[in-house]
Amino acid sequence: MQGKRILYLMLGWFSLITGIIGIFLPLLPTTPLVLLAAWCFSRSSVRFHTWLMEHKFFGPIVRDWQSSDGIPRKARNRAIIFMWAGMAISIFIVSRLWATIGLITIGLCVSTYLLRMPIRSESPLITENTTETETETETETETEKALKSTEDKDRTS
Repeated sequence: MQGKRILYLMLGWFSLITGIIGIFLPLLPTTPLVLLAAWCFSRSSVRFHTWLMEHKFFGPIVRDWQSSDGIPRKARNRAIIFMWAGMAISIFIVSRLWATIGLITIGLCVSTYLLRMPIRSESPLITENTTETETETETETETEKALKSTEDKDRTS
């Protein structure tokens, strides 16, 4: 059992590091590797899984995937555009019929999958931002009240 845990942990870190490299290399996918890392960490380490879920950049990827709400329309469209752009560049560079057929087939399958996924409405984000803004305003108001009461105390002393 311990060996399986270590194997998942090593695979998780390898996947995450490879995914980070994929940010800078256009043909290396980042999102699937980050999702694989999350899955491996969920099987091996609560600490690393929690860290990944709360990470500033990678956390939203994992949380969006695990939720059943779907993906944002902008993210779906961006993924399709960049996938086809990357495949077009690859087709141009490789110039082989079998590679072209393979890439187009993969592109059609992935595009179909992405287009069939449910679209998450953007309104919850607006609500969260509004709530955060209201909370910040309330905090500023409370701070201003505290400063005024401190100034009033200083004047009376």
